[in-house]
Amino acid sequence: MRRRARRTALAALLLAAGATACLTGCRSGQGDTSSGDTTRSAESTASAASAQSASASASASTPTPTPKEPFTGLTAAQISERALKATTEARSLRMSGTVPDEESGGTIKIDIALDRRGDCAGTMGMNGQGEAELIKTGDTLYLKYDERFLRAQSKGEPQADTEALVSLLAGRWTKMSAGGADAKEMAGFCDLDKLLEDAGDSDDGTPTTVTRGKATTVDGTPAFTLYETDGSERNTVYVATEGKPYLLRFESGSKQEPGALSFTGYDEPVPAESPSGEVLDLDGLDGMTT
Repeated sequence: MRRRARRTALAALLLAAGATACLTGCRSGQGDTSSGDTTRSAESTASAASAQSASASASASTPTPTPKEPFTGLTAAQISERALKATTEARSLRMSGTVPDEESGGTIKIDIALDRRGDCAGTMGMNGQGEAELIKTGDTLYLKYDERFLRAQSKGEPQADTEALVSLLAGRWTKMSAGGADAKEMAGFCDLDKLLEDAGDSDDGTPTTVTRGKATTVDGTPAFTLYETDGSERNTVYVATEGKPYLLRFESGSKQEPGALSFTGYDEPVPAESPSGEVLDLDGLDGMTT
């Protein structure tokens, strides 16, 4: 059971890293038509301004201002290149959202912050069936599962084994060496250096067309939309327009691999502190590897 629960956690981090790699695909920009995009953007801005004027005349309420057009004169590929550079130079970030799990066919929900020291802290859950908390600080990996998570991951196991597992682990912090055989891979994906390195090196040569969208906001943060088209699939990427052009959000357009991830907390400290109170040392237990 220990291995199954950890495999689920690892899948979440792997998928999150894969989604981040969208930036590399956006770099190609082979189909970028900046003049056409600029025209469409101008038309969109004019239309929005007209609608705003009509709304103001019809009522006394103050209309929401139309966002100004950012990245003037830059193609979609150039914007994406700037976003790639800013994001891969970050010292820390936080990823949150949903990603598909190939093993179960379900959905994994994650919310995790990680940095270049290899520290991380966050939560993950599968198909809405409970939640697991994760902390890695230094050479130690901490995990805490709630009862629903343990029971869902124990489906198909003997009832007695499931009850024993729930009794032992539910709601309790556990720890193990991050360099141990059971934790090494997962702990490796708490390393922002590795995640961003994979994002920067993931170009597989597949032709990808990237086009400009329009100004918008993501959770209140000014952003600009880019569309990445690969065959019949179109992913949507949102890039910050104030400060550094960080990646703010990725929305998959794939029916086979749907999902969306938000990226926040750039260069902020990761709250990876060892849990207080009693912590169960899994490295010191025998007979728990089934």
